[in-house]
Amino acid sequence: MASVSSRASVGKYAAGQTFSMSDVAGPARVARAAPVAQVAALDAILALQSVGDAMGGKRKAVKRGTALLDLLDGIKADILVGGITAERLDALVEELSVYRDRTEPGLDSLLDDIELRVRVELAKQGRFPEF
Repeated sequence: MASVSSRASVGKYAAGQTFSMSDVAGPARVARAAPVAQVAALDAILALQSVGDAMGGKRKAVKRGTALLDLLDGIKADILVGGITAERLDALVEELSVYRDRTEPGLDSLLDDIELRVRVELAKQGRFPEF
């Protein structure tokens, strides 16, 4: 702690007192720095999460394509027995209305072709949903 002493100390001030730092300890030292390995581990975890998201997007796209193809197969079966059900058409419209993330060019192109086929089948039945 800093103290104010009498004139006999180091410097003189107009008021007759001096200032000294005799009771003050030196600067505190840092015990140790944080290891860099913890930061590197965090970076690795974040990188793995981003890869997982990409794989999840691809998996969702494949699932969507499979669902649309299954619905188209159902329409084919309905046509063979005499008519397409309104429920099946509604399911197609609903599946198309769900937003699709773009994952990779080859898969996106295939899904675009499937969605085009679904839109053609809907147009044949007089349904023109807005997307």
